[in-house]
Amino acid sequence: MKIGITYDLEQDYRDLGFSEEEAAEFDSIETIDAIDSTLQCLGTDTDRIGNIRSLVGRLAAGEKWDLVFNIAEGVKGFGRESQVPALLEAYDIPYTFSDPAVLSLCLHKGITQRVVRSMGLPTANFAVVENASDLRRVNLEFPLFAKPVGEGTGKGITAHSKIETRAELNVVVKNLLAKFCQPVLVETFLPGREFTVGVVGTGVDAEAVGVMEVHLTPRAERDVYGFYNKKNWREACHYSNIDGALAKQCEKIAIAAYRGLGCRDAGRIDLRLNVEGVPCFLEINPLAGIRPGYSDFCLLNELAGLTYTDFLAAIVNSACNRYNIKWRSERDLENRLIA
Repeated sequence: MKIGITYDLEQDYRDLGFSEEEAAEFDSIETIDAIDSTLQCLGTDTDRIGNIRSLVGRLAAGEKWDLVFNIAEGVKGFGRESQVPALLEAYDIPYTFSDPAVLSLCLHKGITQRVVRSMGLPTANFAVVENASDLRRVNLEFPLFAKPVGEGTGKGITAHSKIETRAELNVVVKNLLAKFCQPVLVETFLPGREFTVGVVGTGVDAEAVGVMEVHLTPRAERDVYGFYNKKNWREACHYSNIDGALAKQCEKIAIAAYRGLGCRDAGRIDLRLNVEGVPCFLEINPLAGIRPGYSDFCLLNELAGLTYTDFLAAIVNSACNRYNIKWRSERDLENRLIA
């Protein structure tokens, strides 16, 4: 089977003048090397396609692939993650992970919160601030938490994101509106423990890989798992696998959100406890980072005992099952998630 790999390489955008934060969602060459070599170990032929511009040229030249392993983040707009999948669908080429509608929906944290809450799942109370005039309509109990509605990798989240007063709210939100040129999600601050749940599979076959707790060290920015803490996680954070009743509760909420939103193949869901100790949905990443030894999903897998090879095999198998592609890895896959 020939698998193409679509991605946005971080260094390409740094060479164009993007700042470290602006390019933070894009992938390192180490990630692409790991995906490529692992897929080859699984018995497939791989082809590094690159970003959407490269994909356009190669499709126009008549090239095709049995499956595309897509991790392209895109550059602009709430539909940026959906651009490559939409193009592949136009050319009837199968691909991994969620479809364009799901990727666009889940990138907008405010709309995602509305949909998740409509499922009856617990979330913090929230408001979406489109412009400065909306601030006077924010009627939530302090402390609050503010972040851009359409960014990943903790971009826009700092120690200032936790807000204690109306004056702080006005300053922080106006700064975020100016810097990111998009609405801001304002939520009641959730003071409890923070978790992330990895899910692999599609629909009724979706299963939780594990639940990882995020712990901040004294060297971390306080109260937030934001851009600085994620980038400097070796000093700012440590992680642990949890089990028992609380883990099952987190898994139940995560899988319900994952299935309800229509995510496919794999995704990661973040949760945090409220004042009553109830896990509340924070956000979902249907196109999560998968850099070995670095990305939250990979750290979670390691704690849960899932190897990188079995993780990618589970993703490819899920996609192949959806498209009815007959593929069997040459490896003897022992992971229970592999059919």
